[in-house]
Amino acid sequence: MFLKLWDMSYRRLGDMVKFISNKNTDGNATVLFGINIDKFFMPSVANIIGVDLKKYKVVKKYQFACNRMHVGRDERLPISMSTFDYDFIVSPAYDVFEVITSDVLPEYLMLWFRRKEFDRQCWFYTDADVRGGLHLDALKSIEIKVPTIEEQRQIVAQYQSIANKIKVNEQICEKLEATAQALYKHWFVDFEFPNEAGKPYKSSGGKMVWNEELGKEIPEGWEVRSLGDNIDYKKGYAFKSEDYECTGNCIIRVTDLGNKYVNSSDFYKIQKNKMYQNYPVKYKDVIITTVGSWPSNPLSVVGKVVRVPSFANEYYLNQNMVRLRFDHSLNEIIYQQLIDKKFGEYLISGAQGSANQASITLEHIFNFRIVVCNDNTLNIPLNNLYGMIDLTINQNQKLTQLQSLLLSRLAVGEEVNA
Repeated sequence: MFLKLWDMSYRRLGDMVKFISNKNTDGNATVLFGINIDKFFMPSVANIIGVDLKKYKVVKKYQFACNRMHVGRDERLPISMSTFDYDFIVSPAYDVFEVITSDVLPEYLMLWFRRKEFDRQCWFYTDADVRGGLHLDALKSIEIKVPTIEEQRQIVAQYQSIANKIKVNEQICEKLEATAQALYKHWFVDFEFPNEAGKPYKSSGGKMVWNEELGKEIPEGWEVRSLGDNIDYKKGYAFKSEDYECTGNCIIRVTDLGNKYVNSSDFYKIQKNKMYQNYPVKYKDVIITTVGSWPSNPLSVVGKVVRVPSFANEYYLNQNMVRLRFDHSLNEIIYQQLIDKKFGEYLISGAQGSANQASITLEHIFNFRIVVCNDNTLNIPLNNLYGMIDLTINQNQKLTQLQSLLLSRLAVGEEVNA
């Protein structure tokens, strides 16, 4: 890896952009987006029944929208640039702006907005507002280093090439997961795993026995038991702010959980050599959130089930979650049952509390009934598939870290080449 220095100069954001407020007066734009803290537009979960959408603001391609209201609380400025080929609308409370100078690329500006240092600067300015909002004048006054237009193109191209590789890897993971789920269904739901002659078990006359609890036949020797039988588990720990520092191992929070895996590259750190090391997670552990909101809020939803990839091995588990560790020979078979829709519905059926603070007891989780096979070798193909998935996830983790390194180098004018 080597670094190349660029010629750069500071410029105020307010001198490079124009804030606009184009309302949806004709009602043509019907897609409503919000902005998440990862700086991406996402479909809004707001109830807009009976709402006059003509008062909402229109966002066009290469225009920006941001929400300055809760920067002090979230320590991030939710901001994103539209890359869509259609117009959409955002809340009237959002600010919308566009680049007005020909020597600044909107894509380069968006990279700057993704920098952790930019968020810290925005957060610093919120001290003047008791509600934690960022004043518009403060946002406009933030200075940004801007290289030549050609160098901006190189930076954007480099970042985008990494983003494209991450996207390809995500598609590979999706295909591998689809293969794993199809194999699981064929072998462990339809019971067509290969018999000693290599033929489908059930359709080739394999012996089946009636299971009263499931109300169907299962292969002889298989059993139905509670999830909580013979597993190792540990609830997360309520780490305190004073436990965090820049060295040491990482804390996994509820917001670090993706749809199926631990996926954050921006963990908090904790000090070493403390009792908190009693709360590690390991590769192939399953994490279930026990406290959170209902499924309408994907960032902190209760009952979310994720798998720990190898890069998160020996990280520590924060509160509001429980870690499950299974017998190695059954790991992928049980995991498939836990990401099934039936288990999700079962978890939510036992959730109690308000919409913003629901909870699930360990007793309810552990009472879920699972099917366990008597042939440990049947897990090997699933294990191999998930091994390939984990390798791809690990590569994406490194690529994401490379993206962060590239963003951090923008302020000092260094190009990162791997």
